[in-house]
Amino acid sequence: MITVRRWNGSSCKETGPEGLPESAAGIAADEFVWVDLSDPTPEEEAAVFQKFLPVHPLSLEDVTRIRREPDRGAHFPKVEEFPDYLFVIVNPLPPGLVAMAAGAGRPPGAERLPSASRLLHRHRPQLSAVLSHSVLITHSLERLACIETAHRYLSRHGDSARRGPDYVFHIVLDAMVDEYAPVVEWVATKLDHLEARIFTNPSPKLIHRILRLKRVVTGMRKTLIIEREVLARLIRGEFELVEAREIVYYRNVYDHLVRYTELIEAAREMVSDMGETHLAAVSNRLNEVMKVLAMISTTILPLTLISSVYGMNFKHMPELEWEYGYPVALAAMLATGLASVVFFRWKRWI
Repeated sequence: MITVRRWNGSSCKETGPEGLPESAAGIAADEFVWVDLSDPTPEEEAAVFQKFLPVHPLSLEDVTRIRREPDRGAHFPKVEEFPDYLFVIVNPLPPGLVAMAAGAGRPPGAERLPSASRLLHRHRPQLSAVLSHSVLITHSLERLACIETAHRYLSRHGDSARRGPDYVFHIVLDAMVDEYAPVVEWVATKLDHLEARIFTNPSPKLIHRILRLKRVVTGMRKTLIIEREVLARLIRGEFELVEAREIVYYRNVYDHLVRYTELIEAAREMVSDMGETHLAAVSNRLNEVMKVLAMISTTILPLTLISSVYGMNFKHMPELEWEYGYPVALAAMLATGLASVVFFRWKRWI
């Protein structure tokens, strides 16, 4: 689907594919056009990237990568400058993961962590953007929350679009980065719950959950680090199509991204420590069990020795026909058992 927003002076007109100009070269100097492709057809992609604003074949290859090679997944974030446009790729969070972190869209009794890991590694969206002096083109194979947020913002503050494509693209990036807030908070909550359970009930199921959460955190960290590098290049002023007056807005987005990166980095260290703590807790629990079993065995051993000696029933055993032999043997076994327990208590082993 193609959505076209065209600003001419103070007026804004929103249309569908029919509002797409014949060529980007025909757009007036005081006009700005935002062309948004959400889940477009190959024909719509060709109309925008080959006819309206022709892009380099390598850029078109990156834009259509998920459609052509779904098994490879989304392209990692990057920014490239061409003679007449700036090409940017970012990876927003999967909408399902954001909804899951916010507590929506989860059926009763469903397990969150496997779904989160699967969403992040197999269904990671790709948002491609092409910026020129008067055109912004955004492309994604699904409807993204950050694009919808930018549309709503411009519906309320249409005059701000007169600042140009670089300002509108900053709105998209800002909305995309803000989606990390509920997910980072959700990860922190899961870590707190898992940490509490490590000391009360360490189990193989718990270590599996820790490992799945580690995959989620690692995937988020990888994307955040690369996107941080993309934003770092955008705020350095090395691209002509990002004006100096807009760099301050990109720097604000960069600061938010750095904060979330630091939080995810802390979460990664914490989940790694939790894995080691879980192994230590399991080992300590095993040691406690082995200690109890060893004490029981040590306590029973003298009793077994006494009963074995007097259970041989040889004919010439002196105590075989002794009147007090049985109670004396029981008393000896009881005394040795109590002596073992007293010794353990004295050594503070129990």
